[in-house]
Amino acid sequence: MKIKTVGTWDEELWQDVSPFYLEAFGDKGAKPVKIIKNMFAQGIAELHVGYNESVAVVMALTGKLVSDRAMIIDYLAVSEKDRGHGLGKHFVDYLRQKAAVEGYQKLIIEAESEETLDNRRRILFWQSCGFLLTEYVHHYIWVPETYHAMYLPLIADSRKITGEELFVCINIFHRLSFRGGGK
Repeated sequence: MKIKTVGTWDEELWQDVSPFYLEAFGDKGAKPVKIIKNMFAQGIAELHVGYNESVAVVMALTGKLVSDRAMIIDYLAVSEKDRGHGLGKHFVDYLRQKAAVEGYQKLIIEAESEETLDNRRRILFWQSCGFLLTEYVHHYIWVPETYHAMYLPLIADSRKITGEELFVCINIFHRLSFRGGGK
């Protein structure tokens, strides 16, 4: 698989991935394109696209919190017809390696916490990639779903990170994404 990563808005690349981004997140939780463009304008986002041949099959949108030394995997999607072949795990490994090389100490994701089969599968996927599930359940005021934070430590650190601590980072990233502001 060939992977392309960009830190500036790339309309052509977005057109490659938007069908399966919308397929995965369109009816729940997809950020509008203008918000994603804002994230790029601020320098807090990267788009990663994996190709088989010349066809995009997996994508991730990540957020950079340099001061917290954390990379947030905001979205990860594999095209529906290409699921079940290890592409998601391969892509998470690529993101882990990239984050470590760039000096980040952890990868962070949010996972819906409502007890459903789909949510349980997602949590199990992230755990199979090495992510640790925190107990804390976060309630946003603007969406009905509740979330757990999960993280993947990239440095040897015996201290367990709490969900509350991780949501401080996640909330900073969301605030920057939706309202603008500094890095």
